[in-house]
Amino acid sequence: MSYNLNEILAERSTKTVYRDGDKTIKLFVEDYAKSNILNEALNQARVEEIEGLNIPSLAEVTKIGNRWALVSNHIEGTTLEEAMQANPEKEDEYLNLFVDIQLDILSKSAPLLTRIKDKFKRKITHTTEISDDTKYELLQRLEGMKNHAKLCHGDFNPSNIILANDGKHYILDWSHVTQGNASADVARTFLLFSIQGKNELADKYLKLFSQKSGIEIKYIQRWIPIVAATQLTKGIKEEKDFLLKWVNVAEYQ
Repeated sequence: MSYNLNEILAERSTKTVYRDGDKTIKLFVEDYAKSNILNEALNQARVEEIEGLNIPSLAEVTKIGNRWALVSNHIEGTTLEEAMQANPEKEDEYLNLFVDIQLDILSKSAPLLTRIKDKFKRKITHTTEISDDTKYELLQRLEGMKNHAKLCHGDFNPSNIILANDGKHYILDWSHVTQGNASADVARTFLLFSIQGKNELADKYLKLFSQKSGIEIKYIQRWIPIVAATQLTKGIKEEKDFLLKWVNVAEYQ
């Protein structure tokens, strides 16, 4: 089947997202590993099997020319990020919705997904951006974290929430999904806000999540250096100094 690639929705270093009618095509760069494509498709399929989540349905795994592509049903609407930018006076309302959606995701489980502690251990072990002593300290901290089996999105931010025209909200981009500790997923969202320079929003988010979930902020904060170290493996130069500061943060009291 051929697809029209004239309408670009988003561009990233490893992929470009297009819309073709009622389909969204995520087209990866030519040298992107087949194993990563198939793993993302498998993760998407496993999440689709969970009741109670609104997510676009994966329609096809294909190749367009020499490039792999994932084709999903297109959801018409506005991202939560766009809504927050357009209506700053509604920031608290949107942030409440954002946290409620995350709590709903975390209430689900998918036993066949990779465990977040296993994924983080692999990433920290192989990163070349931190010293062996720092790796050891982070791996020890990671080992001591409680083992949970909550559904963790892995890239939960307002740009991955669609406020659809049908009145529902849909959650996009499950490529980093795992099962594990909710606080790890929250720590990543906090870092994503902070990387974007939205420090006030990051702090407000952290406090609100703690209030709604009953999880103490200090427990979430203990995950931040671990998550920062895993983020370093993406090799984004603009983020390196910022992430290294978090990696080297002393133990929270």
